[in-house]
Amino acid sequence: MLTQMNEVKNILSKLFWTSLIGGMIGTIDFIFGQGLLYLSSFREQHILWLLPWLPLAGLVIIWLGKTFSQEVTKGMGLIFEVGHRERKSISLLLIPFSIVSTWLTHLFGGSAGREGVAVQLGGTIGQFVSRIRQKEGETSYWLVIGMAAGFAGLFQTPIAATFFALEVLYVGKLIYEVLPYALLASFISAKVTHFLGLEKFVAPIHSLPKWNSSLFLKLCLAGLLFGIIGWLFSNLLLKAKQWAKVTFPNPTKRILIMGAGTALLLASLYYGRYSGLGTHLISESFNHGTIYSTDWLLKLLLTILTLAAGFQGGEVTPLFSIGASFGFLLGTWLGLPTPFLAALGYSSVFAAATNTYLGPLFIGVEVFGPGILPYLLLTLTVSFAINKNQSIYTGQKINTFYS
Repeated sequence: MLTQMNEVKNILSKLFWTSLIGGMIGTIDFIFGQGLLYLSSFREQHILWLLPWLPLAGLVIIWLGKTFSQEVTKGMGLIFEVGHRERKSISLLLIPFSIVSTWLTHLFGGSAGREGVAVQLGGTIGQFVSRIRQKEGETSYWLVIGMAAGFAGLFQTPIAATFFALEVLYVGKLIYEVLPYALLASFISAKVTHFLGLEKFVAPIHSLPKWNSSLFLKLCLAGLLFGIIGWLFSNLLLKAKQWAKVTFPNPTKRILIMGAGTALLLASLYYGRYSGLGTHLISESFNHGTIYSTDWLLKLLLTILTLAAGFQGGEVTPLFSIGASFGFLLGTWLGLPTPFLAALGYSSVFAAATNTYLGPLFIGVEVFGPGILPYLLLTLTVSFAINKNQSIYTGQKINTFYS
């Protein structure tokens, strides 16, 4: 009886902290996300005035890293180290550093994402809760709950966020014990940001082709190409970061010189078309807008340059825009509805680049509707299968069937 009472108390305690985490992270996600939208809108109106200052914004980011704590510049690396029990704690200073440095990157025209901040702030708060509870072996548990809530609050896709957080630390291994609590935190976080007014991207796909042998082969080809692009992004990002560190060992010189070159390219290529998240490319892809044949490639390369230089943000939203814009083009080449192929590319390139499967699968369903599921299962499986376990997250650990 006493054991059962203790178990009930433990569950109620977990539910309390999970709800608190969801509410806190949702509120911070809203502040970050709404601020980013405002700064992005301001940048779009003054892009050619702001881009020249990108290298100086980089210097401020370097200064912030030295002022707060040099370890915060590791960003997602800290999350993986704690998740793999290679580090005991994450400094709460990671939250203001990641938010402010990402705001600066976007304000002055860098090409980057935003999920890095959401996952980092979520993981940091989750890990902080584990320190408050002081129960042995719970650090990774609360880290995953926080990561899920962070992703969910920003994208308002709680199911995808939960499974992404569950599988990204250890590919091929899911900790089902944390699943209900991660789901609860994710739904609360998503509801909080929605209630506060943060916009959510949805694009229901209504025009779905009928299955036949020709469609099957076309989707296999699409999955293959999406997988190659995802692999290319993760591989080039790793090599670019390594090259940048060898060529410019001093982080200050690196971000100043590479920032200047990146700003020049961003300004000269369609006047900042590839600055920021790339959400306009996503919008064009799903609204029969103007997509150039080189959009996906230039967004890929300029995002890699921005991140290799040392600017902050993330990779996921640029991956969405790369996948969607390439999918749009592929639709015209294969004679399939362009929004349909854009939706498949949106999720499949994300899967290949992050070496995750369930998160991208569910984000496709939550954003594009359940009708996309059977088609997405095919392209996503192919793209995931050919990525050779490459990932934008170098701290990710692989668990195979034989390990």
